[in-house]
Amino acid sequence: MTAHAIAIQDLTIAYQRKPVLWDVTLEIPAGSLACIIGPNGAGKSTLIKGVMGLLPMASGVVTIFGHPLQDVRQRVGYVPQRGSVDWDFPTTVLDVVLMGRYGHLPLFARPRRHDRDLARAALEQVGMETFADRQISQLSGGQQQRVFLARALVQDADLYLMDEPFAGVDAATEQAIVVLLQTLQQRGKTMIVVHHDLQTVSEYFDWAVLLNLRLVASGPVDTAFTEEHLRVTYGGRLNLLTAIGEEIS
Repeated sequence: MTAHAIAIQDLTIAYQRKPVLWDVTLEIPAGSLACIIGPNGAGKSTLIKGVMGLLPMASGVVTIFGHPLQDVRQRVGYVPQRGSVDWDFPTTVLDVVLMGRYGHLPLFARPRRHDRDLARAALEQVGMETFADRQISQLSGGQQQRVFLARALVQDADLYLMDEPFAGVDAATEQAIVVLLQTLQQRGKTMIVVHHDLQTVSEYFDWAVLLNLRLVASGPVDTAFTEEHLRVTYGGRLNLLTAIGEEIS
């Protein structure tokens, strides 16, 4: 395995010819638990979607474990923002999780008993095993997020891209997600998480990407997540309580 899970070179993404992400170049080491932070509209979700091939690139090159996405797609798991999903679609929790196994099945094949066993094990891992037959529309926001994490788990990817998995969840779900991320990292997986809570960056992550339309900094948390970089990223007067308890104002 290459030393870098993701390598991005000169990435620019535009909506209707208006660039929303400019000239981003960065590398994230394999085995990292990384966050992408920045203000609203900074391009955090755009970066994730660009890496996943969900948005067209105006320019640039992205490689994953040294290869183009199409060559290693099965090694990449994606957890979208909960708000981008149609939760009224009539399907059960177990069926949603089983979607993560489709990349391991022959074309048009139905999930096997082995796949269902893996799906139920993933639901147990995120504390949702008793909800397997429940309609997804009947779940709370935190429960829905856990189901999407279980779907990513059964894919058994090497790289996970997660778009704000902590948004709108309760404290118990947030801690469950953190434990899950740490467990995956211990297994050698790489996680890249769009995150918004600056107070938990140093506690949850070991690598930080600071973004505001352009890359401000990328590196280990203790060198990238600094007051200077935060001021550049968020601009103007920044009032927040950092994870180390110092007020920046």
